[in-house]
Amino acid sequence: MRLQVALVFGLCMVAGAARAGVFDEDALREVAALRAQVGTNQQALDQRLAKIESLLQDRSLDLNKQLDDLRQDMARLRGQIEVQGNQIETLDRRQKELYSDLDARLLKLQAAIKAQETQAAAVGTPDPALEAKTYESALGKFNLGDYQGSIAAFRNYLVTFPNGQQAANAQYWIGNAYYALRDFKAAIAEQQKVVAGWPGSPKAPEALLNIASCQENLKQLKSARETLNALMKKYPGTPAAEKAKQRLASKG
Repeated sequence: MRLQVALVFGLCMVAGAARAGVFDEDALREVAALRAQVGTNQQALDQRLAKIESLLQDRSLDLNKQLDDLRQDMARLRGQIEVQGNQIETLDRRQKELYSDLDARLLKLQAAIKAQETQAAAVGTPDPALEAKTYESALGKFNLGDYQGSIAAFRNYLVTFPNGQQAANAQYWIGNAYYALRDFKAAIAEQQKVVAGWPGSPKAPEALLNIASCQENLKQLKSARETLNALMKKYPGTPAAEKAKQRLASKG
């Protein structure tokens, strides 16, 4: 009986040892597999980190390039601002010189007007030759495109020869000069003086035609149409009236 128990116990020990050996081998295989998996994961992680580092480096280079471009743009802008500042200073200086020159010319013109007035008062009647010369000088400025100069010259004529033979014409050319300068409101005001002061002058219908043109440029279309109709009614048969008729017909 004891021998049988001993044998059974011995068999159990042998079986347990065999199971222990098999378990150790499985555990080793699992450990090896885990180590392999860890190695694979580590390799993948290293690759991802390397890729991220490469991207960050490229982005850093790109940012540096953008910063360099911005610095260059700022340098160019500073240069442009400096050049523009110098140009503004030059323009300011020229403007001041121009104003000084205009002031000097106006003073000289006023002195000449005063001298002519004094001469006219002493003589009693205006000098026809001086009147013609003054008017032709003003008209010459207009024909040369010196519209501001012609305005001043025609005003000088009207002050010196308020009842001169060319007074209506002088006033008309003042209005035309403002029209050429595209100061349409001033042109209208000056041409209205022609119509009011010299209604019988051949320049009166032309002044009305010019007023209508100014009103059209100012988008005052209704007023322009009324002016053209008034021109045709007041000065029928004149070249200006014919032009007014054609304008109205073209506008329907």
